[in-house]
Formats: sequence, structure tokens, C-alpha cells
Amino acid sequence: MHTAVSRLVMAAALAVSPASGVMADEGMWTLFTLPEPIYEQMKGYGFTLSRPQLYDNPDGLKNAVVNFSGYCSGVVVSPDGLVFTNHHCGFEAIRSHSTVDHDYMLNGFCAKTMADELPNENMFVSFMIEQKDITADVERLGYDALDDYGRGNLIDSLEQAMTDDVKKRDSTLHVNIDPFYEGNKWYATTYQDFTDLRLVFALPKSMGKFGGETDNWMWPRQTCDFSVFRIYAGKDNRPAPYSPDNKPYHPKRWAQVSLGGYKDGDYAMTLGYPGSTSRYLSSYGIQTRRDAQNAPRAQVRGVKQEVMKRHMNASEAVRIKYDSKYAQSSNYWKNSIGMNKCIDSIGLIQQKRKYEAVIRRWQDTTSVNDFKKVDFDAMARLYAKTEKLEYVFTMWSETFSRRSNIEFNTRAMKLYNGMEVKGSKDSKSSKAYHEFDDNSSEWDAPTDKDMMAVLLDNYRKHVDKKWLPLFYNDIDSKFGGDCKRFVDHIWNNSIIMQSGKKIYFNKKSYKEDPGVKYGIDIMDIFAQLKEQTGVYADSIAELEKELCAAKIRMEENLPHYSDANFTMRLSYGRVGGFELSGHQSGYYTDAESIVKKMNRADKIADYKAEPVMKELLSRSTYGPYQDKTTGKLQLCFLTNNDITGGNSGSPMFNGNGELIGLAFDGNWDSLSSDINFDSRLARCIGVDIRYVLYMMSSWGHADRLIKEINAK
Repeated sequence: MHTAVSRLVMAAALAVSPASGVMADEGMWTLFTLPEPIYEQMKGYGFTLSRPQLYDNPDGLKNAVVNFSGYCSGVVVSPDGLVFTNHHCGFEAIRSHSTVDHDYMLNGFCAKTMADELPNENMFVSFMIEQKDITADVERLGYDALDDYGRGNLIDSLEQAMTDDVKKRDSTLHVNIDPFYEGNKWYATTYQDFTDLRLVFALPKSMGKFGGETDNWMWPRQTCDFSVFRIYAGKDNRPAPYSPDNKPYHPKRWAQVSLGGYKDGDYAMTLGYPGSTSRYLSSYGIQTRRDAQNAPRAQVRGVKQEVMKRHMNASEAVRIKYDSKYAQSSNYWKNSIGMNKCIDSIGLIQQKRKYEAVIRRWQDTTSVNDFKKVDFDAMARLYAKTEKLEYVFTMWSETFSRRSNIEFNTRAMKLYNGMEVKGSKDSKSSKAYHEFDDNSSEWDAPTDKDMMAVLLDNYRKHVDKKWLPLFYNDIDSKFGGDCKRFVDHIWNNSIIMQSGKKIYFNKKSYKEDPGVKYGIDIMDIFAQLKEQTGVYADSIAELEKELCAAKIRMEENLPHYSDANFTMRLSYGRVGGFELSGHQSGYYTDAESIVKKMNRADKIADYKAEPVMKELLSRSTYGPYQDKTTGKLQLCFLTNNDITGGNSGSPMFNGNGELIGLAFDGNWDSLSSDINFDSRLARCIGVDIRYVLYMMSSWGHADRLIKEINAK
């Protein structure tokens, strides 16, 4: 590297170091490619396990960590398959078992015996068996020469072939192939899924989600964010569909739960499944994320959540149905707002532009020629052409897709996309039909209609007329522009919301159904948006891939991790706080701090909790669960581990690989971490495992579980 360019690289790296190994606490590292300098740094921080004890051995620590149902992480903590994850990760399971008479969301749940543990449909845990680099195979098969459709087919075919191969060894295994480093690398991961997962323990929502939206993404925190499940298996201790005859799974490896705690500066590590980051993303991509994705997402969700909350406050039955939907929506509503504030407050787009100028200069002066030079001017032009389209696409998605949380929309789109045909093998037969199952326990008609009308009106106000579905003509001509009247009409006159009734695809009445027409109209807009954005998408993706490759080539003396893609990653660092508004944040909270918040519950509803909780957290001693140094019951703590969505429920380990907590959130200052990690401010918030055990013991009286976990 030329000396002048080298100085520029280092200066830019100090300003913004996306996806590089410059900062020791930054990085989401794959275990099988863990760079030696990173492993040595981990040991320097206090990590004592060997590489085989971490990954290679059958009893390697990674074998205690699970993908929890495809959206969170978790950890096995007992020889009988107990799994800890976050309360908000178990939210939907807890809600689905709740009724007005037995409201486990409100009152919590503790299975007194294994026979009382509750099965859950469509939930699973997945263990990573192994991972390997198959980039050479993908390239040999001609991936780069194919169009987007051909590339997808190639990866699907290769994935199926590899799955068929591992199934010869073990029929319960399967393989996923994922792109890494913006598609410059391809890794194949072998998994084993267990689909009989049962709810064992959950605190009342007042504690599992203590602080609610008031405290979400904030520090200090006191949330006891955990829930407990158990993996069940067949008689041979292998994955099996739910059966009352299944037995608790006996894993090869489980995490030892520690009562030893932590102190400022101690080694801390997360292992989990971070969902998605974009740290190699160009400055132009960040600008599009800010203006065309985050901003409209926050706007639509803010409007929708007002409606949802109003109905939830008016009815306990509605609250139970929408608790999970509201929590999911509001989480990334606040995330989008916070990320945009962080982008602007640190001048991230300008920092990225400066860094890209360094790459421009390097690639114009270097003698290295084994990479393709990035055409930044073309990148700027392409993003400029797509930004408005992306804005509309986000508005459309938040208004009409499943993200809208509107059941009518979901059903209309399912019909359009071709549901499972019943009554005939020939979809064109007059006997072909679909029948929606009765899922009325998941939605409320007045709430669904109210949200639908409000979002239809909101959509019209924020997009150009050419992006309005055709039914807006009917809203204006037949209903005087009143979206509520239109919604009432299609609800009353469509077959879509009539669960259990056969919907024949090839009858004249089907094609004239107002709900079916509504679905066709919204999907017509989707098709137009997809077509127009698709013109630019492949070219942008290729340029972003080239930018990633150029960066790694320029910084070849540094270790680099790939963006998160919901594959297992390791993040390491230390316990510690940060500077918050001119003073030190502290690195843990204690029982006294939550009681102070509970005393403000008359002013802040999110701080309300059952009187017994205040009593349990006001004691003078907490037995084996109080910290031996401070003498306090420590609730939540901070590390500089690098996490994002999907890491919820990730185990937090000390240097000996013992469980000290569960990651559940980041702080407000970390909300731009999906695109840029700020080592000064970004922190991982975890719930102290001793707080978890204390609540299981003192509130739940779960002696059998405490004994099974055998914390030391």
C-alpha cells in the first residue's frame, strides 16, 4: 500500500471502520474461520477455552447455542434440554396459550411438572452442526455468468444436493447455503432442527417487558427479559414431531450457568444468530436506508400503532390478540427513528463518502489488479434513480403486506399468490377451492377494519397518484373518498374473511368478489414496483459486492468479518459502561433502581408491576443470587459486544464459557450499528442470569427447574 494512501486509510478507519477488525470489540465472527489475531485478542481479554472447546469438539460450546424459531437465539442450560431465550422471543408462544380466563401474558406461567409443559405449533430450535466454505464450488458451477433467476436456481439446486448428501449420514440434518461478504464468499451450514418445543416458564409481562416502550433501546434497564422452553425428542433422542410420548432431549452439550457474576472490564462474549447488518453498505445505500426505508417505516407504524393501542386499551381480549403484533411493530418503529437520528448526529453519510474517496484513490494508484474497480459514479446514478421507488415500496409494504398486521390484507395476498388448492388436483377445475382456517383468536374485526381504513388513507397522502391501487377510484367515486366506508363495504361483501367457507377459484363470483379485486389491485402495484426497482437492483448489488471486495483487498492486513445473515456468530469484548450525557453510565443496574421506577408507576404506566414484584425486589438479602462483591441483586448489565436483531436471547459467556446473562437489547446510541459500529457508544444490554434465577425461585417457586439447572 502506498504510504500516503495508507495514512488516509488509517484516518478514515478511525472515523468510520465499517466491518473491519480495527476495534477489538467490533465484529460478528464465524467460528470456523475465526482469525488467529482475533482469537489471540480474546485470550488477551481473558478467554480460556481452546479452539476445539469452542467449535470443533462434539462438546464444543457452540453446541449449546440454538437458533430459536428462526428469529431469535437461545441456549441449552440443562441435561434435560431446558432452553433460555428472551421473554420477547417467547412472546407469541405465551400469547397463543393465553385466554381471558388464563392470561399467561398478564399473570405469567410456570409448569409445575413436565406434564404441564405446553407444546407450540410452528416453533423449533436449530443446532448448527458444521459450516464450510464452498465458494470454489459455486464459482466452478458458473454462478457469476448467470442472471438473477439462474443464480437462485443454482444455489437452490446445490443446497438440495448437499442436503441429500448429509441425509445419507443422518436423516435429521439439512444444509443451508448463504452468501457472505456481499456475495464474494459462500458458506454451507449443516443444521439439525427439533420441532417439539414446549413452554416451561414465563414471568408476567410486567417484568418480562418491564419499562415497555418507555425504556426500549434505553439505558439504564431493569427488564427481566427471559422465558424458558424445553426441547423434546423421540425415543431415540432424535428430532421428532410433537407427540405426548416424546421425552426431554438430552443434549451433548449444555451451558454451565454461573453464579459468579462479573465486574467492570471482565471478558464477555455472545454466541448467537444476528439477523442482518449492512456495514459494507455504500454512502448512497445508507442515504436510501435513511430516507426511503427508515423514515416511511416509522411514519406508517406510528400511525398504525395508535389505532392498535386504542383498541387494546379498550378490551382485554383484543390486548391478548395484539400484544405480540404491537411489540414487534413498535420495536422497529423506534429502531428506525433511532437509527436515523444516529446517522445524522455522527454525520455517517459524510464519513462514508470520505472513506470511499480513500478507496477511489487507492484503486486508481495501486498496482494490484486482482479485483474489479468500483465505479462510484455509476453507483451514485443508480441509487438516485431508485430512491423514490424504494420510498414507495416501503410505504406499500408497511400498508399492504403482512407487515401491516392486517388480516384482510394477508388473506387477499395469499389468494392472489395461489394458496394450496383443495378439491381438485387441477387448479383450473371448477372444483378447485381454498378454505381459510379459523384463526379468529389472532385478530379482531373492528381493530382490523380500523387499522385498514387508517392506513389506506395514510398511504394516499404519502405517495404519488400513479402508485395508488385501482380501488382508490371506487373509494372516491362510490364512497366519497371515505376509506372507512370502503373498508366496511369490502368486509361485508367479500368471502375473504369467512373462515371455514370454500372459496372456489374458477367461479364467476370469485372474480367479482371485492376482496379478491382488492388483492389483485394491491399486487398490481407491487408488480410494477418490483419491475421498476428490478431494473437497477442487480447492478446495485454487483457494485456493492465490488465495493466490499475492494475494501477487503485494500485492507488485506486486517481481519474482516462478514455482515450478519442469521448464521451463528461470535462477538467478544468486555463488561463496561459508556459516557452518557457527560457522566458515566455505570455497567449494571440493581434491585433498588427498579423499585424506584415502580414508585413512579402512577406517572409512567410502563413501570407498573404486581405488588409482589416490588416486595420481592425490596429485600435486604437475595441469597445465592446477590453479587458477592457489591452485595446487591444485579439486574441488567452492559458489555461492548457487537449485536443486532436476531441476537435476542443470545447467551452471554464469561472467559470460562460459563453463562452470565442473556442479550436482549442495545442502547439508543447503538441504533446505527446495523450500518456502522461505534465502539465508543454502542453497548449490548443483557439480563443478569442471577436475576433470572432469582425470579424463577422467588416468584415462580420453580424448585425443580432450579435444581435441574444446577447453577454454580
